[in-house]
Amino acid sequence: MSADRPLVAVLDYGIGNLRSAQKALVRVGADARLTADPALVADAAGVVLPGVGAFGRCMEALRQEGLDRVALDAVAGGVPFLAICVGMQLLYEGSEESPGVPGLGVLPGTVRRLPDGVKRPQMQWNQLDLVGEPALAAGLARPVWAYFVHSFAAEAGDHVVATCDYGGPVAAAVERDRLWATQFHPEKSAAAGLAMLGNFVASLAA
Repeated sequence: MSADRPLVAVLDYGIGNLRSAQKALVRVGADARLTADPALVADAAGVVLPGVGAFGRCMEALRQEGLDRVALDAVAGGVPFLAICVGMQLLYEGSEESPGVPGLGVLPGTVRRLPDGVKRPQMQWNQLDLVGEPALAAGLARPVWAYFVHSFAAEAGDHVVATCDYGGPVAAAVERDRLWATQFHPEKSAAAGLAMLGNFVASLAA
């Protein structure tokens, strides 16, 4: 790790296209590495938890690799942490998608199915309605558009810093201390998404 390319551990639990997030982080200046090695994660300046697929399968795979405890330790230790898509959902207590499967419980609440009357999954670009001035979107031109692929979303809560309109307001991003999470895919959200990842990498020096 060098001062100008901070080490970012992208938790590798074998689910989804984790490499796309890793490559995007490299592009914006991080020494981003896919890893399941707790020692490397402990040395990292920041940790990223991507996720694609079903909540229960992702949570099972995370636990099988022992990365649930690694993730919890990083968050509890105040390490800058970014969760993406299902990764964001895993931070909650559980999901309607996988009843009886506990999430990480870092954030309160349950992930719910998108409302009736809209196409599921939401698979489109959508405009973010920002709450205040989230660090994630610092320096971005408004409006900010991001790319979503999901059928479930977290309940609105105190730490939601962006929503999108999809049959009503849908939680799109949260920030709590040094924990950031996005329901959308910044690595698939063109220049705005790369800028958001760049803001995360820049925050590692703070």
